[in-house]
Amino acid sequence: MIELKYVDKRYPASNAFLFINSLTINKGEIVGVLGENGSGKTTLLKAIMGIGELRNGEITIDGRPVKEQYERMAFITEEGSFLPDLTPVKYAQFLASFYPRFDQEYFKKLLKLYELPSDSKIKTFSKGQKIKLEISAGLAKQADYLLLDEPFAGKDIFSRSDSLKLMMSGLSGTETLLITTHLIDEIENIIDRAIILHKGIIRADVYIDDLREEGKSLAEVMHEARSKRS
Repeated sequence: MIELKYVDKRYPASNAFLFINSLTINKGEIVGVLGENGSGKTTLLKAIMGIGELRNGEITIDGRPVKEQYERMAFITEEGSFLPDLTPVKYAQFLASFYPRFDQEYFKKLLKLYELPSDSKIKTFSKGQKIKLEISAGLAKQADYLLLDEPFAGKDIFSRSDSLKLMMSGLSGTETLLITTHLIDEIENIIDRAIILHKGIIRADVYIDDLREEGKSLAEVMHEARSKRS
């Protein structure tokens, strides 16, 4: 369980901020974190990962501080955390030294599924290949909490669909996922819940099953959330 209480995160050099009075992400949920660029999606994930200081508030993972839970978490971002002069195989060895649960055999399997060269230096990879490498590394960490920041940005619709299906097939079903994206049509049938942010504030928090019972779409909720903004 991820719990945020009175979280206030700001950036000195800009007007961007995140303010969340209370938010709980239950274990095993797949949550889409949605909103326009600059709405606070990435800031929310970084706050949960303990990246940067909070102005106020508390974030816990299963009742413990984030800094005590790093080995159970994986942050997958388009920016990448890989070392460009390493090959994927060497990168896996590096990760295994920091993450006791890292599964090198599973990582190699993912490299094959994504058709990534295992012995080429990562700096020679295309942008799409680097994103696939990040996803492979994140899944191989066997993390309980996966935070994915726009993992399929820049891909064409077919590549995004294939990558999403492949990523989901690699899960055990017990993981908690937070996925930031603006591609709502592609994740609506995958997520359990949608959190919609605007200007650092949660404007809507809905479960997809409830929406279906009401005969509403996620796009409609997004539109209503935008109409509430100040």
